[in-house]
Amino acid sequence: MPPFPKFVSDHNRDWRFILLIVFSLSLLMFYSIDTSFSPFVLVLPYEKAVMTKDELVRSRIAVCLVGGARRFELTGPSIMDMILKEYPNSDLFLHSPLDEDTFKFSLLKSAPNDLAAVRIFYPEPLPENESYVRVLTAHNSPNGIQGLIQYFNLVEGCLPMIKSHQQKNNFTYDWIIRTRVDGYWNGPLGPENFIPSQYLVPPGSSYGGLNDRLGIGDITTSTVALSRLSLIPKLDSLGLTELNSESAFKAQLTAQNVSYLTKQLPFCIVSDRRYDFPPDRYGVPVGSLSSPGPLSGAKCRPCKPVCQGVCVRDVMEKVEKDWSWTHWENGELELCDAREGWEDGWEKIFDRVAGKKFAEARKRIDSMKFEACVQDLLQLKKRSAHWDAPSVENICTLGFIQS
Repeated sequence: MPPFPKFVSDHNRDWRFILLIVFSLSLLMFYSIDTSFSPFVLVLPYEKAVMTKDELVRSRIAVCLVGGARRFELTGPSIMDMILKEYPNSDLFLHSPLDEDTFKFSLLKSAPNDLAAVRIFYPEPLPENESYVRVLTAHNSPNGIQGLIQYFNLVEGCLPMIKSHQQKNNFTYDWIIRTRVDGYWNGPLGPENFIPSQYLVPPGSSYGGLNDRLGIGDITTSTVALSRLSLIPKLDSLGLTELNSESAFKAQLTAQNVSYLTKQLPFCIVSDRRYDFPPDRYGVPVGSLSSPGPLSGAKCRPCKPVCQGVCVRDVMEKVEKDWSWTHWENGELELCDAREGWEDGWEKIFDRVAGKKFAEARKRIDSMKFEACVQDLLQLKKRSAHWDAPSVENICTLGFIQS
């Protein structure tokens, strides 16, 4: 056979090799020149992308609930069903300020999991040091910078409780789920949301940063993600300023080289706040609890939807995608008119949407008497490995005096 075909074959291989080098160098140049590209959202293939349900059930999982109990009679049963019951091996931690709704946590007496620690504290102002004032912004925060550091303190408060429980029992958690007590879940938390070496957050409602209404990660990534107050000096040293909660959250993960990704999740934040309707570019859409979802932590309330289908498309196409936007395609989202308080008859709407089991929990809290409150909280206290809270009588008294 003449040598010419071999020459052509070798020549083609050389060119393919050169093209591969050129393509690789082009990628490197793109990442170095385009400063808007964040390498921390790039998900590269790796050997073990997600955990199986069997693996997760055999692992150690901490679930930390944070925030006030204002609508826990609506959200609590869904958290127990869709998170705690899904992972019966998980341990529950609760970190919450004392207020007139705290007695509603008595519903947790029926939690399917062990209660590792409950901390309910008297709220008091936290110092606003120079670092906090430089890094954070009061803009769009209902309670200013104080509100931000109160929230950060709630979130970071999960860590000492979790670490203490680990030390007492001589083990280390594999995973930490951190979520808000005002989250209503209309579907289970699936195993596809546990990804080693990556911190998972919901998409949308990002307000220029990352949605910080829920996070799931291994012990390493979670420790960074939950260190909301401790990492502010780091952000200050980087010269970062005027950050809201979501942009500070994104900055702290990036500063600590923690990779993150987003996945849609079947929960929304039940809110009593009022918002303009229809929302403008930087307005806040409020979903109906009846929305099929997943709503990924968007604001919601029980209502008769005033906007569906094409109406939702027209509204959401005007909302800033890097701000309060959330997924709406395929009928996932139905909108409420949240300019006023919750509508008359919202209870019936909730009961119909949530179903008999969740409706019974709502009615139990609504009709609860002082004596039943005390007994239920005593049962909760008895089930808790660590209890740091005012007396159950004080908790119930506060609730029933205010109600």
